[in-house]
Amino acid sequence: MENTQFKNVKPTGQGAPEKRKRKSAVSEYKKSLTEKQTLKNLYGLSERQFKRYVLQTLEKMGRVENVSNELISRLEKRLDNAVFRLGFSKSRSQSRQMVNHAYFLVNGKSVNIPSFQVKKGDVIAMKETKKKKPMFKDLSETLKKIETPVWLNLNKEKFESTVTGEPSLAEVNPPVEISLVFEFYSR
Repeated sequence: MENTQFKNVKPTGQGAPEKRKRKSAVSEYKKSLTEKQTLKNLYGLSERQFKRYVLQTLEKMGRVENVSNELISRLEKRLDNAVFRLGFSKSRSQSRQMVNHAYFLVNGKSVNIPSFQVKKGDVIAMKETKKKKPMFKDLSETLKKIETPVWLNLNKEKFESTVTGEPSLAEVNPPVEISLVFEFYSR
């Protein structure tokens, strides 16, 4: 007796459509990993750099009012990020390279460390010699369209800015749930 039940079934791997597996629920670990990766990549940091920022912020838990706000504030106050937020570059990686090549002065001194933390009262200015570079020929037009964060006061004619306050979580509004980032590192 012939088994007709499997007559029209093709073996797997020969173009036969397989039944789709049901997607399982996303684990808590995967959620927190995804949020961590998103924030880390947003600021263009290596795992080692990002982990250091998170762990230093976690050490302040209990001493600061809002650890999420503290982490975002520390990430936003990096010199390379401030340069990006001011509109001097098209991306954070470009601003990082510009800082590495010493395009900017902080309080009149040349700084080539992207992770340099700016603070209230600091003046970030582009070096005069760098202003003449071809990449900046349309910068004044670009800066007219840029809306800078509240904590940075940009002088669009001089290509310099003063840090007037602290960045806030509400203003930055990152596309991640920061509590999951802390959860990832506190395992």
